[in-house]
Amino acid sequence: MFELTKDELSRCQFGILKKGSGSNIKYKPFAFTELGVAMLSSVLNSDIAIEKNRNIMRAFVAMRQLILNPPDSDVGLQNEVMKLKHYVEDYFTDQNDINEDTRMQLELLNESLAALQVQHKEQNEPHRPIGFRND
Repeated sequence: MFELTKDELSRCQFGILKKGSGSNIKYKPFAFTELGVAMLSSVLNSDIAIEKNRNIMRAFVAMRQLILNPPDSDVGLQNEVMKLKHYVEDYFTDQNDINEDTRMQLELLNESLAALQVQHKEQNEPHRPIGFRND
């Protein structure tokens, strides 16, 4: 276990000091090393303390693994970007095909409507009324 310095406190998110009188931390907090957490878990016997210490130990192990074996993120990111690029290109190609098909269908509909309007005008010539006339 060790005491954090003011510089370390200014870099951590939960330890940022507030401005104003009486709101600053009077005593610097302590932090545990991986070995300190292991030692603490051998002393504490409650179920909650044991569970929390196991979680902290897992976090230390995960951080050590990450430091020792950093992921080759460049290759992975490049592959992901290429996959996304191909997907977007395929999507836009499909959209353009759909738009072209839709445009052609709309043109056909407009032509059909124009032909129907011409037919309707031809058929709307005045007809002789049906029924009797009183002349």
